[in-house]
Amino acid sequence: MLEHSGRILSVALLFSGLVAGPVEATAPRTTAPVARTQSFWLHLNSTPVSDAAIATEAKRRAHVVLNAWEGDILKKLKAANPSVQVYVYKDLSSTRSYACKNGKDDAQLPAGLGYCTADPAWFLKGPDGKRLEYAGYQDHWQMDVGDPGYRKAWTAAVVSSSKATGFDGVFLDNALYTCDAHHPGVCPPKYPDNAKFQEAYKGMLAEVKAGFAAAGLRSVGNLTDARLHDGGWNAYGAYLDGGFDEWWLTFSSDRLLEDYPQGWRSQVAEIAANETSGKMTWVQPHFDAGDTRAFRYALASLYMTTAGNAAMAEVAKTDGYADPTPWHPEYDWNLGHPAGAYRAIGDRLFRRDFTCGVALVNAKPTDTPPTRVDLQRTYQDHDGKPVTSVNMPGTTGVLLRANC
Repeated sequence: MLEHSGRILSVALLFSGLVAGPVEATAPRTTAPVARTQSFWLHLNSTPVSDAAIATEAKRRAHVVLNAWEGDILKKLKAANPSVQVYVYKDLSSTRSYACKNGKDDAQLPAGLGYCTADPAWFLKGPDGKRLEYAGYQDHWQMDVGDPGYRKAWTAAVVSSSKATGFDGVFLDNALYTCDAHHPGVCPPKYPDNAKFQEAYKGMLAEVKAGFAAAGLRSVGNLTDARLHDGGWNAYGAYLDGGFDEWWLTFSSDRLLEDYPQGWRSQVAEIAANETSGKMTWVQPHFDAGDTRAFRYALASLYMTTAGNAAMAEVAKTDGYADPTPWHPEYDWNLGHPAGAYRAIGDRLFRRDFTCGVALVNAKPTDTPPTRVDLQRTYQDHDGKPVTSVNMPGTTGVLLRANC
């Protein structure tokens, strides 16, 4: 779920690229190999932000996502750091009647098109012939992404408004995967099954890709729950410059995802697939503030396949898209260059070496007893202490630094 200006926004259930085991991540075309972890900031709740916070985050976040009406924050971010990439939030699949007042659409919209001016033919209809409203999300009206007119109008409007404000790209929410998404058990007659529904979205994303490329805009799509849908991550991601996994590996402090075909390995494979294509991956684990176990498990897992294009930011509260997420000292660590692919060194125990460090992950279930890992040399642990071995229970991870 994404929360935006006090309203909960629905999120697409998308895509998977399942891989049975460790994958070599070819160095991407667009960045140097890993030196430090990238991070991002989703500011979608329209909360006030101080100039000091903007200046700080502009320098340390690789990507920031704002609402369409936050052009003033965009300007301040760019003034503090011209290199920070700033994206605008746009819903791919709905229009919002709350953004139409007295018969006139707001000047800046959370969706691509305004409710009042959208062609009535572009609204997706249910079996009863009525417009489909998202269940649980009042005033969110689902649109027909298979309609050529909607595709072209959405793309043209988003390109125009994004370029006029100065955004670098667009964060696309709700690229849906199932025909009954947001209205369980009810599929529109035009798309009676998931296969037809997905083809419509591929066509929509192809239109977006062409329009954005011509305008010089980048795209990142919310590909949450990709792990549940075989081939989906790559099928939709082929039309995007990057993917966002909103629920990545740690769903809460007491629910960390272990390794199985639709678990740890599939989510780590998302990064590997994008790195091979030189694309971005943004991952968002969920855990309580101060939970070092969940943080280290997610971070070490990210290092299994990233070669420089992956970014991470946790949330403690679902849809807590207001203040910047915590900044960790590990984000400033430099592990140097990858020394190869990650590899299994035991049962669901994985290791990846770098020129100035090592990443280790135990992806067995949380209640699994610790496994001792001998390191063959001395490293510094997260607390700066020298170690030659570590004991790792299930669903834990560590980054270790070497003297370089």
